[in-house]
Amino acid sequence: MQRNNLYDSHGWLLAAGAVLAAIGLWRQPVQGTGGGTTPPLPQDEQTFPAIAMAATADSNNRMIAVTGTDITGASILYVIDTVSYQLAVYQAVGGSESSQGLKLVGARRIDLDFKVDGYKDRSQFPYKKLRDEFQKQGLLSGSAPKSGATVPGDPANQ
Repeated sequence: MQRNNLYDSHGWLLAAGAVLAAIGLWRQPVQGTGGGTTPPLPQDEQTFPAIAMAATADSNNRMIAVTGTDITGASILYVIDTVSYQLAVYQAVGGSESSQGLKLVGARRIDLDFKVDGYKDRSQFPYKKLRDEFQKQGLLSGSAPKSGATVPGDPANQ
């Protein structure tokens, strides 16, 4: 009998807790819906939790290999062929035997990448502005070096 009296006399405490929990859930910002008090961060400003990472690199006369860990914790291998200017990126996934594997994430030739004067260059002095200033001051011997490829829409190429 004493137990029922305890629940009866403190029932208001349980009800108040339930009301506070409901208010907390109602006021919690919901990302992406706009109904919360805090707007979602823009896509390029989202932060990710810090992950302990280790990376190694090695090379010979032809190849450069760099390992690391991506944001999901999977191991990543970057392989660069410095003779044929090729890049390949692999992801190694561990875990159970059924989920283990090696995946080719992407590969491409990168020789033309090295011919671009600037792409998304946010530096204080983009290449073309520096070259023009050096030419004005006569600091470049002979004719100006050939300009590299330009990327349409890149503000540094204007």
